[in-house]
Amino acid sequence: MSDTPSPPIEIRSPERKVEVSWFSALCGDDYEYLGVPNGYLRSSYDHCGDIVRMADRLGYQNILLPSSFVVGQEPIPFASAMAAQTENINQLIAVRMGEIHPPMLARHLSTIDHIAKGRMTVNIISSDLPGERIESEARYAKAREVIEILKQCWTQDSISFQGEHYNLEIASTDAAKPYQQNGGPLLYFGGISPGAKALCAEHCDVFLMWPETEERLASTMSEMSDLAAGYDRKIDFGLRIHMIVRETEEEARAAADKLISKLDAEKGEEIKNRAQDNKSAGVLRQDELRAQSDDDYIEDHIWSGVGRARSGCGSAIVGNPDQVYAKIQRYIDMGIRAFIFSGYPHLDECELFAKHVLPRLDTTKLNIAQGRLPAETPETPLTFATRK
Repeated sequence: MSDTPSPPIEIRSPERKVEVSWFSALCGDDYEYLGVPNGYLRSSYDHCGDIVRMADRLGYQNILLPSSFVVGQEPIPFASAMAAQTENINQLIAVRMGEIHPPMLARHLSTIDHIAKGRMTVNIISSDLPGERIESEARYAKAREVIEILKQCWTQDSISFQGEHYNLEIASTDAAKPYQQNGGPLLYFGGISPGAKALCAEHCDVFLMWPETEERLASTMSEMSDLAAGYDRKIDFGLRIHMIVRETEEEARAAADKLISKLDAEKGEEIKNRAQDNKSAGVLRQDELRAQSDDDYIEDHIWSGVGRARSGCGSAIVGNPDQVYAKIQRYIDMGIRAFIFSGYPHLDECELFAKHVLPRLDTTKLNIAQGRLPAETPETPLTFATRK
């Protein structure tokens, strides 16, 4: 019997193995100095591809491909290209619900799933589509229908679906069958509004959180664990946070100060407001924590300065390798099993974290741990099933 204490909440993966992901800056989010655009760090196919290929080579298990209507790369076609250029890494593809007709979305993702031989996960996004503003309740209702259709495409032989937004009769789902089994690709989801929490508790596999204090994170996790139990389910938890790790704490804190040393406050707000999620509950809660701090540190080694010029994830773990490792272990003790890290510039920080901390962590891919990615080629219409 192990002496390792169990997490204080019910989670799907009690073992202390974690999935460590990096982030590819598909949406204009790469800087040497935050808020000062560099031509060589633009979100081109070549630059974003370099980040993915480096993370693959350095041993990360997954990489987030974000989605936003800004200059950069659209995640689905980009992921298709990267699937053929990587060997080990999964890709966490951000998909905005309602942009693509759900059966065709299922087919798009299943195509990538086959190209990558199962090295794919999906980040469900339910924010407004570009140019529209609708009530959150309606957005989550539509997202719920899309997810239900995706799951039916991936797990059923046919579809008869009647909803408020979609009414579908599809005799065969062979065109959308994925490579992964036992439910298809894992669904990751983030959001702290009541509708977001309910949607994730009912349908998704990994609840992603943005950085807050440990106390607030623990409270959210406890609530989400209870909500999932209400659907007779367990979910896992993930943390999306930036990283600044250096050989000494002094060097790390100096790197954080340097990152915002040329930031103009108005330019920072303008960059934040480009994103569709800039007024979301999660962003506002992070802004509140930063406003309560005198030096942008909302907790030991958690620096919120990034949020001065970035929507979404607004804080970083800052410290030397031992301090960063210890902080990650505290999160693991809480029950967090997936981490999505990033840093500025993304290539440089990706290499630094892989050098100083990544080899010390006991890692896994959640889609392997949860039986979605088969060890042998599965029988699908695109592998060796009888051709109809």
